[in-house]
Amino acid sequence: MRRILVIFLLVLTLLLSACGSQTTPTVEPTATATSAPEPTATPAKPMAMLVIPADLPDSLSQLYQKTIYDLAQQSGLRFQVRNTLTPAELDPSLKVVVALPPDPGLAELAAAAPETQFLAVNIPGVTAGGNISTLGGAGDSPDIPAFLAGYIAAMLATDYRIGMIGQKDSSRSDIAAQAYANGREFYCGLCNAVAPPWYGYPIVVNMPADVAEGEANAYADALNDRMVQAAYIFPDVQLPSQLNYISSLGMWMIGEKPPPEEARANWIATIQPDWIAAVQSAWSDIASGNGGKSHPSPLTLVDINPDLLSEGRQRLAQQMLDDLLAGRVGTGVQR
Repeated sequence: MRRILVIFLLVLTLLLSACGSQTTPTVEPTATATSAPEPTATPAKPMAMLVIPADLPDSLSQLYQKTIYDLAQQSGLRFQVRNTLTPAELDPSLKVVVALPPDPGLAELAAAAPETQFLAVNIPGVTAGGNISTLGGAGDSPDIPAFLAGYIAAMLATDYRIGMIGQKDSSRSDIAAQAYANGREFYCGLCNAVAPPWYGYPIVVNMPADVAEGEANAYADALNDRMVQAAYIFPDVQLPSQLNYISSLGMWMIGEKPPPEEARANWIATIQPDWIAAVQSAWSDIASGNGGKSHPSPLTLVDINPDLLSEGRQRLAQQMLDDLLAGRVGTGVQR
């Protein structure tokens, strides 16, 4: 009996041990499903654009491209060149557009892209305002290039016998003619001739703006008949065929537009705005969004013929130009 009791207690102990060893199953937490992050679009880097005509001379085209590229790099902008631009082609990243003539339609472009700054480089008919800025040309101050032309022409011509082909019925041409005479006088004072003829120089002939090219040579003959040795050609009436004819007469010329190749041997120099320097000067305003201004363009001497204008005379001419632009010398005429 006792043996049976021991066996019973042993079995009971084993059963109780088995029940105590049971463990509660652990439930692993399940991961909560989440959606993948949406890709974020990176805004395009702001851009500067140069709009230039396809027929611009390669040397000038490369100069403008390098200038705007360098300025764009300094401002942290991309750079692009186009020959045309329409409102449909405007890029939202466009920050600055520099345009050369002919007008690509700046008024319409500026209205379509009010956050873009546009700079018109010597484009006739475009005025500053809103997000359009302009660079003025020599025509804004016709007296300064004309005065310098008279100074240089008198420097070269024997007995200061100089002349001018101006524009008929043009107040700007009349201003230029007076400044041209004043430039001659500034150089030579009384300008007394040593030998005849005793004409009153400078000889000025005014040519209609719409004169036929076949009739233009008669105005050159009028200067040649009066022994004019150096002539200033007012830019609004400059004709390539007439310049070639004047060159064939042996007369020297100076003007504000480049001459045809055939006339370069008798071309003294071109007095024209330094558009590159003007763009560089205006850039900080344009790139910072401070537009709507008209920026002046300094003048410079290009197309210099060293056979006519020696280095010493070039220095005199450049000093006079610097003095005119700085206001140290006046042209003596009312603008």
